[in-house]
Amino acid sequence: MSRSTVRIFASWVLLVVCTTNSFGQEARQLPTLEEFPKVVAVINGSTISRDKLAQECMRRFGSVVLDNILNKQLILQACQAKGITITQADVNEEIRATATKFGITTKLFLENLEKERDITPEQYASEIVWPMMALRALAADRIEVTPQEIQEIIQSEYGEKVQVRLIAVANPQKAQQLHAQAKAAPETFGRLATTHSEEAVSASVDGLLPPIRRYSGDDQFERIAFQLQPNEISPIFQVGDQYNFLQCVRRMPPSMPNAQVLPLIEERISEQLRDRRLGQAANDIFAELQKTSELYTVLGDQEREQKYPGVAAYLNRQPIPLTFLAYECVARHGKQILRGEIDRYLLMQELKNSNKVVIQPDIDAEIARVADAAGYIDSQGKPDSQAWLQAIMEEEGATIDLYVDDSVWPTVALKKLVEDDIEITEEDIQKSFESNFGPRAEVLAIVLSNQRTAQDVFRQARENLTEQAFGELAAKYSVDAVSRSNFGKIPALRRHGGRPTLEKEAFALEPGQISGVIAWGEQYAILYKQRETTPIVQDLEAVRPELAKEIREKKLQINMHRKLDEIHRAAQIENLLDNTSQEGNVAAAPASPAANAPASRR
Repeated sequence: MSRSTVRIFASWVLLVVCTTNSFGQEARQLPTLEEFPKVVAVINGSTISRDKLAQECMRRFGSVVLDNILNKQLILQACQAKGITITQADVNEEIRATATKFGITTKLFLENLEKERDITPEQYASEIVWPMMALRALAADRIEVTPQEIQEIIQSEYGEKVQVRLIAVANPQKAQQLHAQAKAAPETFGRLATTHSEEAVSASVDGLLPPIRRYSGDDQFERIAFQLQPNEISPIFQVGDQYNFLQCVRRMPPSMPNAQVLPLIEERISEQLRDRRLGQAANDIFAELQKTSELYTVLGDQEREQKYPGVAAYLNRQPIPLTFLAYECVARHGKQILRGEIDRYLLMQELKNSNKVVIQPDIDAEIARVADAAGYIDSQGKPDSQAWLQAIMEEEGATIDLYVDDSVWPTVALKKLVEDDIEITEEDIQKSFESNFGPRAEVLAIVLSNQRTAQDVFRQARENLTEQAFGELAAKYSVDAVSRSNFGKIPALRRHGGRPTLEKEAFALEPGQISGVIAWGEQYAILYKQRETTPIVQDLEAVRPELAKEIREKKLQINMHRKLDEIHRAAQIENLLDNTSQEGNVAAAPASPAANAPASRR
């Protein structure tokens, strides 16, 4: 492990094992912000200090990081009480084993983790792996797995499956009527599902559900499905406020693994079950530890902060210094927050150069727009901004100020910078109308990974050109999970929906025809045309304002991303946390003190 990894491990171990009574002595043993450079970024000549960055990190993540620190100490104390030791070698081996599961080296696994999730190897080891291993050891007797449980999962994964179609409606009389129609003409079940079923996902694919397995967790659906034979229709049964009935499409025989690989499968299932139970066991352990621990939180309480300056919390009378909490906040979230602060500075500078300002009505309008898009509408049909803000605070744990600073203000600033360049043409309106309200091509699809296989499958499809035969080929050969599990059925294609090659072929076909082999990115597709829907809305003028609003928002989003990229490319940026720098192509602005660098909306 690297020297910085050892330091981080040591930092939280010291919190528990340190025995000195002097606050000053204890604080000196822990890392502080001095681990980072005084200036963490230089943007067009202006600076952002580490103290300013720490302030913004603490503002957003202080309470979360403090909880994490406290939880680590509780875990450590519990491990010490039970004589459990998780060494650095144990952690290294766990990381190696995890990388092996993904079929890559440990080095590549950690590099991908840092690149894709912005988690350093040190953070991964200390913040994720060690706590998981410690909790797993503490909860060993609570997460045991029985042989019966393993066998049930094996049956679920490899045993017999049943593919069914579903019709679900809220009205019991309507359910009876549809049931009678389906019983009278079972071949119309898929069409009835598409037209009438209120379960939208399955309705979009003629009512097809993914194959139902044994021990899947839905006892009623499972019991009824496994009683059916192909084409047989179940009685109506109620689940919640929905009235449902099924049609069996096919029964799929078991494909049990051979005896040689069975031990590996059993080991994998056992590990998955233990990991699944670990979360609840961890909650129970924390609850028990908290009952027997003396916790006194200072952070966030003004009266306590004045009484105990420099302390974030006490756990069993041991102080958690604010200096250490600030260090941890920057270590864990500093890179992410610094990028945001750099963006904020650049946007403020660009607004100033463009003689534009963001005012409160702009903020209010953007919040109302997002509330409207999220479905928060009041009794008068207007956006309910207050309800939306309340949901943000409850669901995401953010304050309104932080939500505005981190999400709303940057969005409004970028819109201000690009809104004058947005133009909506008649061609835009026409394409949007065709895409949103035009006909849909309902097709079956087989997706293949290489051309030779695609040509062979095309030959088989042409020799037996029926919808059922095509679906069987999709279930056998398609590499796309949706079309394979639904016997070729995919959501209906629309014009200008983002897949021009497939759309062109689908709309050119007549019902009952198949396409040739279509090169689609790095894959190949074959389509079977079932039908084409009839548009409900045919008057463009009736929906023109709605279309224009949607087009404007889409063009704004595209131009906003482009503008931010342009601003970045033009800027001189030195990021000392990321160890990156760029020269840009603008003259440096006059340098300003670190404390004056903007870090939030003013």
